[in-house]
Amino acid sequence: MAELDTDSTERASRRPLWPALLCALLVLLAVAWVAGRQSLQGAPDQPASLDAVRLGPDPGEPVAGYLAGLPARLPPAGAPAVPALVQFGALPSGAAGAVPGGPAGALPDGAAAALPDGAAASRLLTGVTSATAVFRVPLPRVQTALRFQPLPPVDAVDPVAAALRRFTLAQRAAQRDASAQASRLTGRPASVAGYEAAALAAEPPCRCVLAVLVTGDRAGLTRLAGLPEVRAVDAAPEGTPVTGVALAPLLPEQTEVAGPAPDDGPVPAALGSPG
Repeated sequence: MAELDTDSTERASRRPLWPALLCALLVLLAVAWVAGRQSLQGAPDQPASLDAVRLGPDPGEPVAGYLAGLPARLPPAGAPAVPALVQFGALPSGAAGAVPGGPAGALPDGAAAALPDGAAASRLLTGVTSATAVFRVPLPRVQTALRFQPLPPVDAVDPVAAALRRFTLAQRAAQRDASAQASRLTGRPASVAGYEAAALAAEPPCRCVLAVLVTGDRAGLTRLAGLPEVRAVDAAPEGTPVTGVALAPLLPEQTEVAGPAPDDGPVPAALGSPG
């Protein structure tokens, strides 16, 4: 009987370990997947889920039709505040659209100057709560990056100074990202990222604020939509959390269709702020 017990113990000790290891690996993979899903919810340039609300035009959507439909998306009077994407880049006064006879996406001279810098954006966005800034360095016929940066909380008594400080910190973070990309990339992408890094660090600050994700009620969003500096205010449905949106702002050069921007222009060798 003792021999039988010994044999059973030896057979048990010789059982393969791979089933247990496989189970442990599957558990670790599941935990990592859940953590990854949760981390995406804090990234404003990524959909929080497959049903995230897109703020901005759909790819290939006519710009005129997109803009015409925005007033109907504003929340009703008395409704709670909702997330909304405030998009800058309106054409300057007297610039009605693309250059006649020019290449697709070409804009009149000075059109890129319609973007505000952080100070101007912070002054415009009163009556709403700003959450995320979208920076883009304007460079004619060059696809520069959309850089999504949260506007961090700051400790300041003066609300005007606090708003400006938040945009300053966000722009510095965008500059660090561009600088890191310039060091990591090669060729034209590295040159573009290097130009962006220099522009975002320049003094006076470049006019690089393309859009800002805010939360606001109908009155606040309607006021913003009526400003000449604002091209569009795209509001999410009531009940949408700030983490439940995906941002896709209009580019200034997108005047007819929300399609790819041209990318055949030269990147200046002497880096400096275009704004």
